[in-house]
Parts: sequence; C-alpha cells; structure tokens
Amino acid sequence: MEQAPPDPERQLQPAPLEPLGSPDAGLGAAVGKETEGAGEESSGVDTMTHNNFWLKKIEISVSEAEKRTGRNAMNMQETYTAYLIETRSIEHTDGQSVLTDSLWRRYSEFELLRSYLLVYYPHIVVPPLPEKRAEFVWHKLSADNMDPDFVERRRIGLENFLLRIASHPLLCRDKIFYLFLTQVFFFYLADSRLKALNATFRVKNPDKRFTDLKHYSDELQSVISHLLRVRARVADRLYGVYKVHGNYGRVFSEWSAIEKEMGDGLQSAGHHMDVYASSIDDILEDEEHYADQLKEYLFYAEALRAVCRKHELMQYDLEMAAQDLASKKQQCEELATGTVRTFSLKGMTTKLFGQETPEQREARIKVLEEQINEGEQQLKSKNLEGREFVKNAWADIERFKEQKNRDLKEALISYAVMQISMCKKVGFGFNEDICIFRSAYTFI
Repeated sequence: MEQAPPDPERQLQPAPLEPLGSPDAGLGAAVGKETEGAGEESSGVDTMTHNNFWLKKIEISVSEAEKRTGRNAMNMQETYTAYLIETRSIEHTDGQSVLTDSLWRRYSEFELLRSYLLVYYPHIVVPPLPEKRAEFVWHKLSADNMDPDFVERRRIGLENFLLRIASHPLLCRDKIFYLFLTQVFFFYLADSRLKALNATFRVKNPDKRFTDLKHYSDELQSVISHLLRVRARVADRLYGVYKVHGNYGRVFSEWSAIEKEMGDGLQSAGHHMDVYASSIDDILEDEEHYADQLKEYLFYAEALRAVCRKHELMQYDLEMAAQDLASKKQQCEELATGTVRTFSLKGMTTKLFGQETPEQREARIKVLEEQINEGEQQLKSKNLEGREFVKNAWADIERFKEQKNRDLKEALISYAVMQISMCKKVGFGFNEDICIFRSAYTFI
C-alpha cells in the first residue's frame, strides 16, 4: 500500500530518522532498528560511539552522471547534469547486497540539502560540496562545467559528500537526509535564518576560541588556495617540459630513417622520448585526484566560518537581551526614585507637560517589572542555549580535526608514494635514454 507524499512543512523540522513505508521496504528495514531512540542520543556527545552505523547497514553511491535538457523556473531552456544516487541494503536475508532505492538529483538539490543542514545544525561543521565550476585549473583542463572529466570528478565529490553525512553521528539520523536518498519529491523551503548566517555582527565580548577558529579557517583557506595555485603553475610547466620531449622523439624517428647503422638506436631513442612525453598525462591525472582532496578541505574552511558566524549571531542576541534588560531595570529604578540619570524623550516630556500621577507611575512600574522578569528568563534561556551550542560545536570541531588530520595524512602519504613511483619509472627510462645517446654519440 503506497503512502501519501510527505508534508513539506513537517519535513523542515529535524527529527530522528524514521523509515517511511512497510518494515520490509529495503533501506528503511536496514536502518529502522538502529534509529529507534535516536532523538535522545543525538542531543549529546555520546552519539560519537555510533559513528558510521549507517555505512554498516547500507551502501550509498552516486553511480552515474547524465547530461539533460529541461526548462527552469523562468520557463527557459537549460542544460544541466543529473546524478544517479543508489542505496543498497548490506544486510539481507540471503546475505546479498540488494538495491533498495535509486533516483536522480541535480547539483542544485544537493545545495538545498546542505543549506538545510546549515540552518538546522548550526553547531556542526557540515561537509562541503565539490566545486560547481572548475577552479585552480591548468591549461590542459577545461573550465567548462559540462566537461566529462570535470563532471566525473564532481560525481566522485558528491558521493563523498553523501558518505560524509552518512558517517556523521548526528547528521546521518536526520529525516530530510533520508528523504533526499529515497523520495523523488524532495521539498525544502527557504528559511530566513539561513540569510542571518551570512550577516556580520559586531559583538562586544567575542569568544576567543571561536575568534581563533575563524582565523584558523582563514589561514587554512589561504594556505590551501596558495598550494593549489602553485600546483597548477607547476603542472603547466611540467606538462610543457614533458611534451617538448615529443619533439625529440619525432626528430629521432625521422633521423633513424636516413641512418643505416645507428638507425635502430635512434628509433629506440625516439620511442622512449614519445613514451616519456605521453607519461605526463597519467601523472597529472593522478595528481588531480589529490588536488580534489585538498579542495574539499578548502571548502571545509567556509563550513568552519559558518559555525563561527552562528556563534557570533547567538552572542549578539545575548548581548542585546542583556542590554535591553539593563535598560528596563534602569527605567524602573528611575520611576521608583523619581530621578533621571540620562537624557530621554520621556524625561523631556515630563518637564514640559508635568509629572505623572502616582497611579500612572505604579502602572508603568508594574509593566516594567513584568518585562524585567520576562527578560531575565529570556536571558537565562539564551545563556543555556549558548552554553549548549558551544559544547556541541566543540565536540564536532574535535571530530572534524581528527577527520582532517587522518584524511590529509593519508592523502599526502599517498601523493608522496605516487611521486616516488613516478620518479623511479621516469628515472629508469631517462637513464636508458642517456645510454642510447652515449652509444649514438660514440658511434658518430
């Protein structure tokens, strides 16, 4: 029996992951038991112990990319790329991995999902999306977002984005994420709080920890950007140097045709030069994979700043509430004592039109006292909310730091191994070429 389409308003509220449909509905059955009581667990740091539980139950992949043509919201023809998301249940009755859900998503829908996560999980370093258009490219790479090589790299990046969410101890339990993977009709309504994240607030007492984190994110972005720019320049120069050897190969091949006794040596030298020149294509293609890994953490820097901006917003609201409460207390004290410490429009009005009656003053004092009580409760609530935010934010930042150190260490070690392997391979061929040159020179 099919279930009615979900209400988009209800989907906006973050809730523990609840399978939609029958108990044997594939993905829902695979994760149903694990998500019971997730609401109580997700509020604390103890959810860290359940890390990767989704990835133990299901497989998530972005398996294909397809170029499509359709009409946008302005009813204009446009070309875009759609990506096929597949989810498979790992644990099944016959022990086989079974495809449970598959659907196509556009890049803009991935952006909507991430926007939702930013709004409803402000204390979390939300995984970034891969670049929408190619950045830090060298001349051989195309900057066209429809280029097949770029689309393939972005497909891998989108799959990594989903796997990052699925391995997060809190984000993986979100209902909207589940609907994104399984429901064709995925709704998300814009929230004004998302715009608030982009605002700048001047707080009087900034938290040094978040200030340092913001500076660190700026430095991280600056260093990785510089590294990627240098890498692009080096790739350009290296590509040129390697391809110059292709000219040597052509010259030696032509030369071998007019030489009888040393023709074989020249032909072999030309062949090795051609191989040497063509080897740069595979080398730089492998390097591009490591560049994409660095780009992910380049975009993570913005995710860190989003957490800092949210904290600034909360701190600003707290300071404004404290300032408003202090102002009301001062007004109440002035009314009770009949003295005015600071200039105010109300004080000037009193001087011009006379004093208030005792009944009017008592009524105003009563109203102010009620407002003061409400303000104190609101200030207490904001203080508790701020402490809870800082606690959860730093728990997730520590998780992010461990992930970053692990990922970058593995990427840099793999990159170094690749470079060593490349040098050995190229060095062997280069030494062989030198021997051939020496033989040819000796013969001449």
